Amino acid sequence: MHNFQPKTLFLGKKTIYLPSCHSTNDIAAEIIQNKQVFDGTIVITSDQTAGRGQRGNSWEALPGQNITASFILKPAFLSATEQFRLNIAISLGIYEFLSQYLPNNLKVKWPNDIYVGDRKMGGVLIENTLFGSRIAYSVIGIGLNINQLSFAETNNRAISLRLATQNLGEFDIEKLIGELCVSLEKYYLQLKNGHYSKQKETYLEILYRYQETHFFSKNGERFLGKIIDIAPTGHLIMSVNGEIEFFDFKEISFEI
Repeated sequence: MHNFQPKTLFLGKKTIYLPSCHSTNDIAAEIIQNKQVFDGTIVITSDQTAGRGQRGNSWEALPGQNITASFILKPAFLSATEQFRLNIAISLGIYEFLSQYLPNNLKVKWPNDIYVGDRKMGGVLIENTLFGSRIAYSVIGIGLNINQLSFAETNNRAISLRLATQNLGEFDIEKLIGELCVSLEKYYLQLKNGHYSKQKETYLEILYRYQETHFFSKNGERFLGKIIDIAPTGHLIMSVNGEIEFFDFKEISFEI
C-alpha cells in the first residue's frame, strides 16, 4: 500500500496502512478524536483481528486476502435524520465497483450487506459523529471477501469474489481498493450534489428480495413478508398479512 494513489479527487489521497490492527473503525475514531483528520482519509489493514459488523457480529477475514478498510468522511451537508442517505450512496458505490467483476446475481441486502445469490460477500459498518443536528464525521468500515477460499463451518453462507468468479488467480487487493475509492467517491459526490431521489430508486432496484414474499423472523417468530420500500429514516417497510409495518435495524432477520 506504499504507492497507493487512487484516481480520485480526495478519497484515499491520505492513507494510513497498518499491517495488523484490531479494528480499522476504532483506529479511524481515534484519529478523529485527535483532530488529525483529512476528509477522505482511509485506514487499511491486511490483518484485522477484531473486525465488527452489524448487530455486533464479528467479521471473519484471513490475513492478506480481503479488503478491510475504513473511510473517514465529513458529510456536514447531511442532518442527523438523513444518515441513511449516506448508507445508500456507499452501498451503490460498492455495488458498482463489484459489478465490473460480477455482472449478475449481485444484490445489496438491507441495510448494506453485499450478497451474491443467497451468500454474503461483504458488509458495511457506518459510525457517525454528530455536531448539533449535522453529521460532523462518518467512519465507514467496509469488509469485502476477495481472495479467501474457505470459511468457518459456522459461516457456510460466506462467499468471496474469487469463489464467485471462479477466478484461478488472486485478485490484486491494492488495485481493487483503488477502484473501490473511485466508485465510492462518485456516489458520495452525487449525494452531496442533491441526487438522493435517484440513488434511492437505484438502491431499491438492486435490493435483495425487494418486492418478493419471503420468510423473516422477529423475536424468534417466523412470518411471511414482502419488502415494499425504505423509509427516509432507513426503516424497512414491509407488507405483512395485508398490513404495512416498519422495522428498525437489528429488529428482524432474513431467513434463507
